[in-house]
Amino acid sequence: MRAPEPDEPAAVMPPTSKATYVIERLRQEIIQGIIRPGELLRQADLARRYGVSPTPVREALRLLEAEGTISYVPHRGASVTELNPNHVKDLYQLRAAVEGLATRLAVERMSDETLQHIRVLHERLATTREGDDPRKLSAWNQEFHLAICQAASPVVTSHASILWRMFPTEATLWRLPYRDSLVAQHRAVVDAMVDRDPSRAEASMAEHVLAAGAYRQRDLEAQ
Repeated sequence: MRAPEPDEPAAVMPPTSKATYVIERLRQEIIQGIIRPGELLRQADLARRYGVSPTPVREALRLLEAEGTISYVPHRGASVTELNPNHVKDLYQLRAAVEGLATRLAVERMSDETLQHIRVLHERLATTREGDDPRKLSAWNQEFHLAICQAASPVVTSHASILWRMFPTEATLWRLPYRDSLVAQHRAVVDAMVDRDPSRAEASMAEHVLAAGAYRQRDLEAQ
C-alpha cells in the first residue's frame, strides 16, 4: 500500500477541536467566495493562514473531501470542488428529495409561530430589488430553505446544510431573469404550508428546487 502524498487526505477520522476550527473557517471562506472553486489548498499555506499546525489542516481536508466540498487530485493536491452541469444536476436532485421531505415534515410538525417566521423570510426575499448584494440575497434564500428544514428535524437540517455548502454565496440565482419565477415558486411552497397540505408542500418544494437546478445548469453551460 502506498503512503499518502504530502497534500493527500488520508482516512476520515473524527475531527479534533482545531480541525473543527479549520473546517469552519474553510467552509465560511468557500461559501463567501473568498476561496474560489478550483483553487488549490496547500496544507502549509492554510496552517499559516489559520495559525495552526499542519495536522488539523490535514484532518479538516479529509472531512471536507468526504462531504464533497473539496476534491483531491494526485500530484496536484486538494482544491475546492468545481461545479459542472452533471454535478449540479446530482446536487439539486438530492436537494429536491431532502427539502421536499423536509417541507412535508415541517407542515406536519411546525407551530403557528414557526410558520409565521417562514412567511416573513419569504416576504423579505419577495421584496428584494435588482442590484441588491448577491451575497445577501443568497444568504436570505438559504435562511428561508433551512428554516423549513429546521421545522422538520435536526437530521434533515444536517443533510440539507451539507448540500448548501456546495455553492458560494455570490453564485445566487436571485437576479434577472430568474427572480420573478423564484418568488412565485417560493410563494407556492408557502401557500401550501399555510394550507397545512403536506403533499402539495412537498411537491411544490421539490419542483422549485429542480427548477433552480435547471437555472443553475443553464448558467454553467453559458459560461
